[in-house]
Amino acid sequence: MGLTAGVLAIDAGNSKTDVAVVAPDGTVLATARGEGFRPPAVGLDTAMAALAATVARALAAAGAPAVAHVSACLANADLPVEEQQLTEALETRGTTVEVRNDTFAVLRAGVTEPRGVAVVCGAGINCVGMHPDGRTARFPALGRISGDWGGGWALAEEALWYAARAQDGRGAPTALARALPAHFGLPDMPALIEALHLRRVPSSRRHELTPVLFATAADGDPVARAIVDRQADEVVTMATVALTRLGLLDERTPVLLGGSVLAAGHPRLVDRVRALLADRAPRAVPRIVTAAPVLGAALLGLDRLAAPPESHHRLRAHFGT
Repeated sequence: MGLTAGVLAIDAGNSKTDVAVVAPDGTVLATARGEGFRPPAVGLDTAMAALAATVARALAAAGAPAVAHVSACLANADLPVEEQQLTEALETRGTTVEVRNDTFAVLRAGVTEPRGVAVVCGAGINCVGMHPDGRTARFPALGRISGDWGGGWALAEEALWYAARAQDGRGAPTALARALPAHFGLPDMPALIEALHLRRVPSSRRHELTPVLFATAADGDPVARAIVDRQADEVVTMATVALTRLGLLDERTPVLLGGSVLAAGHPRLVDRVRALLADRAPRAVPRIVTAAPVLGAALLGLDRLAAPPESHHRLRAHFGT
């Protein structure tokens, strides 16, 4: 028959999916990793099939055919209608199901109670906030149509834009015009533009230019530094608005910084984020989160089950936090 586990925790990002099966006492019974979760790109049925395969491996390894609660933090669950759609798709997996955007997993992983704000800057950018009374603050995070700017893809695109204009004289000179094509072994921006347009350099590799941007900024290039500074401003703007919506702007509150761009710890970006927060939200306590987001999804599940503090401690110990 097998046992009924407490929580099936899912952290499904654009690039990978992590699943953990957790007992009510916080013991991790099994984990599994699968491919990214991208319903807008591959369709809901295909994305759910891949997710189901990862879940099935984790449940089989745990010897737990059923769970009391599914806590799923999923990329692309940006709107309430999408959360409801994904909840319905997961309802056969547990007695209760709660679907949240994957940014909530980063937030919960970095706090000892469901209270604070998290800004995730990875491929894109998103921000959420939680208050112990159950209130949340969030943004649609659908890209430019919802007022968003930033993340690895946007930074790479911005670097390309400025480099192209520097090359042909429409913009200010910048070392990006040499550094970006050099990354791909190309002589100049016209060669890189042609390679990208004709897909000799796949568009999927554009994200490789984000570290080049940060390296160029670190070397003192004014244009690259301005792009990095703009990213810092966007991070702080989102965090400040979330704090304000939750009435936490004047209270000592954690502001968690996660995602590949922020977790990389680029000094200019992180230092500017801290400086801007000190000016706009002096009570905020910024901290970079490197804990596995699936930990946050599991903690949210234990919250739902009203598990005792020792269960949370045991779970955190498993993940080394």
